[in-house]
Amino acid sequence: MTTKSTRLRADAAANHAQLLEVARQAFRDQGLGVSMSAVARRAGLGVATLYRHFPSKGDLVAESFAAPMGECVGMLDDALADPDPWRAFCRVIEEVCEMQAHDRGFSAALVSALPGTSDFGALRDHAESTFAELTRRAKESGDLRADFSTSDLMLILLANSGVRAGAGDAAPAASRRLTGYLLQSFRASAAAPLPPHVALSLDVAAL
Repeated sequence: MTTKSTRLRADAAANHAQLLEVARQAFRDQGLGVSMSAVARRAGLGVATLYRHFPSKGDLVAESFAAPMGECVGMLDDALADPDPWRAFCRVIEEVCEMQAHDRGFSAALVSALPGTSDFGALRDHAESTFAELTRRAKESGDLRADFSTSDLMLILLANSGVRAGAGDAAPAASRRLTGYLLQSFRASAAAPLPPHVALSLDVAAL
């Protein structure tokens, strides 16, 4: 079965790859606020060419982050195979926060509504269900506080995003320290009453 790339003419395939490379770098460094026209300009191509390859910004974002999303899903699946529920839970929080600290665009894509991008959406749905299972196991083992909600992952990402935005070159180290504090507070042994739960969906941002 021929792939989309093999069906494209050689010059169109090169344009496609160039647009993805430029978009990936721009989104990683500056977030998803980079405009389609800016991506086309940086790639040395016209906006019409960009839209021929990617009919919407959601399509461009989804394809740009398909590989990192696949890596994230693989990490979650590996954690699910860990016989120690608390270690698995901690590993996921640490690695997701580290990815966010190094890549502004990926974390934004993770929490963005990307309508029509079924492949990316399916990967994200798998990631959400796997995280929910890891959370359930960590609670069942008695390690994770009972009032932790899977939607609290959004609070973690929002807090870590502030570190990413404000700590400059020290962001990765600052993120690791923040994550350490948070994980200590998530332990059942450290649990104390919290303010009311806030139900936050991952789809808090839209392109």
